[in-house]
Amino acid sequence: MTEHEKWQWQEPGRAWKGVGLYHITLTIPDRRPLLGTLDIPDGDPTMTAVRRTPLGNSLVDCLLDIPNHHPEVQVLHFCLMPDHLHAVLYVRRTMPTGIKGMVRGFWQGVKKLGRASSIIPNDIRRNCQEGTLGLQEATRNLEVFAEGLKGQMSDEAYYNLYPVFTEMPFIRPMGRKAQLPNTIRYIDMNPQRLATKRLKPGFFRVQKGIEIGGYSFDSVGNVALLHAEYYDVVHVRSVWVKAAEHGDSQTLRDYMNSCVLKARKGVVMVSPFISQQEKQVMQVLINEQHPFILLADNGFRDYYKPSDALFDACAAGRVLILSPWPYDAGKRHISRADCVNLNKMAEEFCKTMETDYDSMCHVPGT
Repeated sequence: MTEHEKWQWQEPGRAWKGVGLYHITLTIPDRRPLLGTLDIPDGDPTMTAVRRTPLGNSLVDCLLDIPNHHPEVQVLHFCLMPDHLHAVLYVRRTMPTGIKGMVRGFWQGVKKLGRASSIIPNDIRRNCQEGTLGLQEATRNLEVFAEGLKGQMSDEAYYNLYPVFTEMPFIRPMGRKAQLPNTIRYIDMNPQRLATKRLKPGFFRVQKGIEIGGYSFDSVGNVALLHAEYYDVVHVRSVWVKAAEHGDSQTLRDYMNSCVLKARKGVVMVSPFISQQEKQVMQVLINEQHPFILLADNGFRDYYKPSDALFDACAAGRVLILSPWPYDAGKRHISRADCVNLNKMAEEFCKTMETDYDSMCHVPGT
């Protein structure tokens, strides 16, 4: 094995022509399920599979063909969803044109498939829909039709066809070794999570305009947690953390334990869970399956879903996520002002909900 063949990871700031791992996401912007259908046997999300359409299968063929045109690129992993594709690419040697140029070429190829699928002849479409053709044969028919389509039309007519994939794939360099298994796990969980969202849509629908004590929140999760009897805040004070750093951890440990003990007695704990110690408390609540309310520092984008263990807690109805602010795509880090405001909101929330819920809380549609 040469030096260039050893695993290396793209570091922030390095050239996009260099050796590295990249997570590529290609999406149908209007989210039409043109690439596959979700199959949930016996209503069990863990058994979910995506049955590919000819367009979806052709898209996978195009992805797996990348190393034939770019030998320095290896397709490590992928997952096709009804409306998007995830892939992890490993660039083993420095590229002549860079990963962006390679992905742009892939994008142009799949747009050709998209244009063909939009006007595929009725006999091929009918055979695909009725199952007369097997998937591989239907896929091949689409690919052959796509190859010959441009020569049969004027350039203007061809480029006026809807390409389906109207946005270039999103490329994310992976900067740490730990990102590879985490990314693969995230990709593999996509079908199961989509199935869970479809089976329990109420827990994943963004609900807007929940008014509590003078604040207006957007939410995801179980709004029934707004009808609990008791609430309390999880807010670890910095003075306790500093004391623990100097060897006196008793106050911090007692407080964290008290939060868990309250949850075990049925109290719904409320917090933005910002500090490392607060996150530890939240993880115990998740592990022990206690309900809690999380105040988020950013709103909810389209098709939002919580990540990892928080997703499972949401699916089980054990968490409500509230955000007082709209989604900001450019936000990367929580500010100190946001921390102060969210902790203040958590405290005011608990006082409001335990004193005069009926007059101070309004959930649209109730």
